[in-house]
Formats: sequence, C-alpha cells, structure tokens
Amino acid sequence: MSEFADRYWTSRDGLKLHCRDYAGRDDRPPVVCLPGLTRNARDFADVADRIAGEWRVICPEMRGRGDSAYAKDWATYNPLQYVEDLVVLLDEAGIGQFVSFGTSLGGLMTMILAMTAPQRLAGALLNDVGPELMPEGLERIRGYVGQGRSFETWMHAARALEESQAHAFPGYEIADWLAMAKRCMVIGSNGRIVFDYDMKIAEPFSQPGGEARVDMWPGLAGFGAKPMLLLRGELSDVLSAEAHRKMASLLPGAEAVTVPNVGHAPMLDEPEAVAAIDRLLARIAGQGQG
Repeated sequence: MSEFADRYWTSRDGLKLHCRDYAGRDDRPPVVCLPGLTRNARDFADVADRIAGEWRVICPEMRGRGDSAYAKDWATYNPLQYVEDLVVLLDEAGIGQFVSFGTSLGGLMTMILAMTAPQRLAGALLNDVGPELMPEGLERIRGYVGQGRSFETWMHAARALEESQAHAFPGYEIADWLAMAKRCMVIGSNGRIVFDYDMKIAEPFSQPGGEARVDMWPGLAGFGAKPMLLLRGELSDVLSAEAHRKMASLLPGAEAVTVPNVGHAPMLDEPEAVAAIDRLLARIAGQGQG
C-alpha cells in the first residue's frame, strides 16, 4: 500500500478541507482524483497505490465528506463551490496543470474546469458521467442521499449496500461489499456505522429549481484535443450508451471504453478500466516528453 500525507487547506469561506497526497515524479502533472457525490478519498486508494511514485496523486475530499469540514450553509454544497475549493488547493500547492480523474460528481467538476480554466487540464478521465445524465439514475441517487441510516456491524452495512446497489455490481461477493462499506462509511460517535458525509448534501436536490441544468454539451469544447478517457459502466443508469458515443465523437483526443457488467460507477480497478487508465497516462507522459 502506497504511503500518503494527510494535507489540509482552507476554503475561502473558512472551512478546513482535507486531501491525501501521494508522492510521485515532479516532471509530470499530478493526477487529481475527484470523487462522486457521497464519496471520499478512500475510493481512489487502489488507483493511487498502483500509479503513485510514477505520478503524484492528490485525492481531495469535498466539503462535507470524509475528513473535510461540514459546511455551515448547505447551499454551498454545489459543484461550482466544490470547483472553487479545488482551485484554492491547486493554487496553494503551486499546481498549474493536472490530470483530472473525475467520477460522477467529480466528472461534472472536471467539465466545469474545462469551461472555466481549460489551461489547467493536461488530460482527463470522466468516469460514468457526461453533459447529459439519465433521469432514472438521478432519481435513484436522490432516493438514497441524505437518508442517515446507521448499522450495528460492518456486515449489516455491507448487506445494506448489497441490497441497494446489487444492480450496479452484480458480480460482487460479500468481501467486495465489505470493502465498499469501509470506503464509504465510518464508525460514528455512538459506535454505530454511518455514511461518511454530511446528510445535508442532499438539501440542494430537494429545492425548487434543483432540477435545473445548464446545457453542458458546449462545454466539452474546452477539452479540445487533450488526452481523455471516457469510461462508462455497461449497466449504468446515469450515462447512456448514446451520450457516451456522442461525447467520443465530439472529443478528438478521447478514448471511449465500456466496462462490462458494472453500473454506476466503475471502481477503476476493473481490468478494462486499469488498461485504459494506463493507456491514458502513457499518452500524457509521452506528450510531456515531446
């Protein structure tokens, strides 16, 4: 297991935020891993273990997740705020350009960066997310975010995850569900096992206008011909196969890969995802040498 440093930075509105920082070569842009809506830095531990050393890997936790502070105002739980928080971290660390690995919400953040600061992206992985999201997947996510369930044991937590997400990971055994539980939950102050995020991150979903979405398709232009990997879970209810194909057709530097027998979202340890990530990083490393 690769070693990492726990680092902290402060958002413009005064929140102490956390990231894991794995050391790597300084002649390449770092890989910055941006997690999904309810997730944290632990989701990327396997990726970081595999590529750290050759690449510096930074895994920020958005406000309200993991070891980052919870916001006083739930209205700040939105993608534009998360991007602002990330930019503060990048500026403090002196990182001009980086490779973004964005899963779900992290991919939306990456697309916002492509629209607002494309010069900062050396390349990107968009994991099961795009400019157009399927309503059934969004409704499913809305149904579980912020429910505040707790569990007596890790086995109870694992079984609950299996019950709610077996459609996305039909090949998982109980050991896989236990590993997932330990990535997305912690032991709470009362000794029960709880999800590792502020339940109030669900609030913006439930507000009038919470459904409103800007058209993100034009934003893809910000990626230009940068090296990109577009991953989709074959069973995804968030990113359609049609949207996946359309994204690939609009991005000359993109490789589109479908991960078989997985839904939303691939964990990036699947053989197809591992091989595709290696190809993406080889392309970016090659550009740096050229």
